[in-house]
Amino acid sequence: MAAPLCRLDREDGSAMIWDVIIGFEPGLLVGFIFAGLILNITPGADFIFISASGLAGGPRIGMAAALGVNLGIVVHVLAAAAGVSALLLAHPAAYDAIRIGGAAYLAWMALQAWRSDGALGRGRAAPFAAQALRRGFVTNLLNPKTALFIFAFIPQFIDPQNGPIWAQVLVLGAIFLANGFVFVMCLGAASGYFAGALRERVGFLNKLTAILFGGLAARLIID
Repeated sequence: MAAPLCRLDREDGSAMIWDVIIGFEPGLLVGFIFAGLILNITPGADFIFISASGLAGGPRIGMAAALGVNLGIVVHVLAAAAGVSALLLAHPAAYDAIRIGGAAYLAWMALQAWRSDGALGRGRAAPFAAQALRRGFVTNLLNPKTALFIFAFIPQFIDPQNGPIWAQVLVLGAIFLANGFVFVMCLGAASGYFAGALRERVGFLNKLTAILFGGLAARLIID
């Protein structure tokens, strides 16, 4: 009997998510998608990080950093659905600890970029791509502002009459992620191709990357 019950639970869950999707007012979804697009193209911490990664390492590195950032946002959306972001709002000490940790990580990355020899050889592209993905994920994950932003932005489009709140957060979060994924991947690739045209000035690009990362670290501490 266990298997049929599990199948029933999965079917009920899928039906509930579908009911939530079709329960949204079309105008509300259009407004959410438009607002999400505006927010994605507005330069912020993720925008700068992805651009700097693409400038430093080329299209592949920029796209890997973009993918890592998006994976970090997945965690924030799931946390928002579970209500974890509310805990950060209720406990400033936890927020400050994560904020300082993220700033320290960005400062370390800035130092590494400043001291880099600027090698962009093809043979080193693969491990660098994996490293860029990991850095993008960690950088986004250690930015509590992303979690708080998602927790503040998504609920504005939630209708209490349209099923469980957590299900609505997941649906809207998935839409936000899909829009953001397309934009950041294009941003990472474009930044990388621009870097290709400046490959002879790798030293300058590394210094620019270090300044951008250092600026992000300072922004986390000051704000």
